[in-house]
Amino acid sequence: MTAGSYNDSSVFPDPAYKETVLRPLFDGAKDHHVEGFRRIDKAHLVMLHETGILTIEQARSIAEALEAIDREVDVSTLTYTGEVEDFFFLIEKELRARLGPDLAGRLHTARSRNDIDHTLFKLGLKHRIDPLLERLARLAETLASVAERESGTLIVAYTHGQPAQPTVFGHYLAAVLETLLRDIARLEAARDIVDRSPMGAAAITTSGFPIDRDLMARLLGFSRPLQNSYGCIASIDYITSTYSAIELVFLHLGRFIQDLQFWTSFEVGQVYVPNAFVQISSIMPQKRNPVPIEHMRHLASQTVGRAQAMLTIMHNTPFTDMNDSEGESQGFGYGAFESGGRVLDLLTALVPALRINPDRVRQNIRRSCITVTELADSLVRREGLSFREAHEIAAAVARAVVAIEGDIGIDGYEAFRKAFEHCTGRSTIIANDQFAEIVSPENFVAVRDRFGGPAPGALSQAIAAYNAEVSGIRARMQNTAQREQTSEHDLQSRFIALLGAQ
Repeated sequence: MTAGSYNDSSVFPDPAYKETVLRPLFDGAKDHHVEGFRRIDKAHLVMLHETGILTIEQARSIAEALEAIDREVDVSTLTYTGEVEDFFFLIEKELRARLGPDLAGRLHTARSRNDIDHTLFKLGLKHRIDPLLERLARLAETLASVAERESGTLIVAYTHGQPAQPTVFGHYLAAVLETLLRDIARLEAARDIVDRSPMGAAAITTSGFPIDRDLMARLLGFSRPLQNSYGCIASIDYITSTYSAIELVFLHLGRFIQDLQFWTSFEVGQVYVPNAFVQISSIMPQKRNPVPIEHMRHLASQTVGRAQAMLTIMHNTPFTDMNDSEGESQGFGYGAFESGGRVLDLLTALVPALRINPDRVRQNIRRSCITVTELADSLVRREGLSFREAHEIAAAVARAVVAIEGDIGIDGYEAFRKAFEHCTGRSTIIANDQFAEIVSPENFVAVRDRFGGPAPGALSQAIAAYNAEVSGIRARMQNTAQREQTSEHDLQSRFIALLGAQ
């Protein structure tokens, strides 16, 4: 049976389809993409005229109609009725009412909803990536500043949840910053993919009309056209690269946030959160709850989840234009920018307010004997022992000091002297005062003056490099913003020229 033999009296749209699909899509376009639609219409009209596809008289009439629609149609008050399929056809309907079907229809020459939609989504993503990059740059600057401020502040570094070695808070923050800078680079790379214009691809294969895709890209603020026209409507890596980068940003920041949760606990207590970021229990008056850290943790997890969901939505979809990557998925993904932005704003405010509790750090260093690695290293350098033999001596000292709940610098020398003689059969050349210096946390940090280490020289060099990298990020952001602002002015002046042409 052929399609034409059906006696089909149904009328589009079916009420269920209207309410479950078309209305949400219309509302999403109304909320997120109105300005993008306007800019694409203006740029396409300018391009059609400048390539000779439309006469000046045709272009001027369409430009005047577009201006009239902008003045007369308050998009925010529109309610979807089903009279037209979507927002695109609403604008075309308004053009037909003002220009008639022939002239109104000429604006759509050499384009499709396919290339329009992906251009809209890329404009929408750029509009959201740029503020996120601004927030990330601000956090990077904050981390660099606080790392420098805390470059001499001792903390306990943990591995496997246990005290491991002393370092300085600035060294820890620099590690967080270095990861963040790599995450920013990944988001910048994703933005570069987003910044390639699909316009001119039309449905799939471009057009037989002499369109100028480079001009369209420039007028819309893109860096260049995406070359392959099939890829313009099929390759959704601009989505997956963006949300992959966002997922990694907040996955990594979530680990930092979890450390803050652990380090502010009563049992560890090496980080102090000021009162401005503390809530008091409603029933237990002694409790100081740094709940902003918990909010950052769950918001970071929500952001990871939203970004990951976008990747899942794209999984196993066909390599073609398809709704899975379009309106409703785009709107869903925008939630990742909202929750992620909240995390970055709060974290940027909290980090400078944090303080290290030096008494608790000293207590935890004393109780855990975490400087004995340097004792072993010093025995290799000063006594000529193998590291394994030195390690055994240091372990014996740590066991003895922990057993009496002592301080290794004060109580450890006698245990060291005996362990050394037992393992080597001779006396040590290291005196008591030298031993105390070797096992001090200050010495532990100071001797680790190697590339990437926590000693003042190495850390200062690293922070200077990080600041230079952030400056480069800022410069690239400024150049991009300037280029896009120039494109916007160029489009507006060319469009006004159409309106004023006689």
